[in-house]
Amino acid sequence: MSKLQMHPVEGDEAGIRLDRWFKRHFPALSHGQLQKLLRTGQVRVAGKRAESATRLEAGQEIRVPPQAIAPPQAETAKKSSRDANDIKKMILFEDEDVLVLNKPAGLAVQGGTGLRDSIDHMLASITHEKHGRPKLVHRLDRDTSGVLLIARTPFAAARLAESFRHRETQKIYWGVTLGVPKPEKGRIDVALVKHGETMAVATKKDEEAKNAITVYQNMERAEFQAAFVAMWPVTGRTHQLRAHMAHIGTPLLGDRLYGKPAPEGFPLDELGKGLHLHARRLIIPHPRRGTIDVTAPLGAEMRKTWKWFGFDPTANADFSEA
Repeated sequence: MSKLQMHPVEGDEAGIRLDRWFKRHFPALSHGQLQKLLRTGQVRVAGKRAESATRLEAGQEIRVPPQAIAPPQAETAKKSSRDANDIKKMILFEDEDVLVLNKPAGLAVQGGTGLRDSIDHMLASITHEKHGRPKLVHRLDRDTSGVLLIARTPFAAARLAESFRHRETQKIYWGVTLGVPKPEKGRIDVALVKHGETMAVATKKDEEAKNAITVYQNMERAEFQAAFVAMWPVTGRTHQLRAHMAHIGTPLLGDRLYGKPAPEGFPLDELGKGLHLHARRLIIPHPRRGTIDVTAPLGAEMRKTWKWFGFDPTANADFSEA
């Protein structure tokens, strides 16, 4: 039987909201359950009643009642163990501050309507006693595979988020296009605006438009008018690479939102299924020292396409002059 616990607020937790603190330390506790405990005064901060939005201070003690600490049911424990094992299989790099995963295509990064699993939910299975649940630093579309960066500590999350804001990162994506982009190397500087579930090329009248820049280079051409293309999104807009490649007339193979019909004779039945977009490499300053430089192998479906066309799976893109 769980007992009442008193938890001190650590220095790196100062300033965060109380509900966020519970999300880190007790991820199985739902928002509704926490609200009930707060309303009835069973959760207290520094001996006083508190609210979800209460900002914590280092050294304060949080009173956590038994209801928040109750052990998970057998099925929950089984799923948590399975999630932790699945996360382990995805790991490309890890240390005390960061975790880099090779996300498979088809697995959402965050949950949503109709989604049973997501990386974010799975991270609860490796929650750290002191630092809480690992935190997403950036996103990938559900159908996009490849490098996904996770912060294991609040300190790392803040530093990595800052690196993304200041564009101190380089993310290299691989894709296969229907058609061959022209010129062989190019820079697409076209603003985008959200229209429903998709992004569209903006006009001067679109007040909510955001600038978007993609640098690309053709790595190899294939018969049937296709190309292996490396892309560097200088900015990080939703669906940016997919919208930009479609804008220049060469959408990504398997793109259900921005694609076009394959030309007659195109060997679709011989190739891998799904969206052909893979976050191949990430280069970013480490939160404490040096640089993180991680490369993700292609997934099974894209490997099938690479093999059929004879593309080089060890090729390296050079964007040093971009």
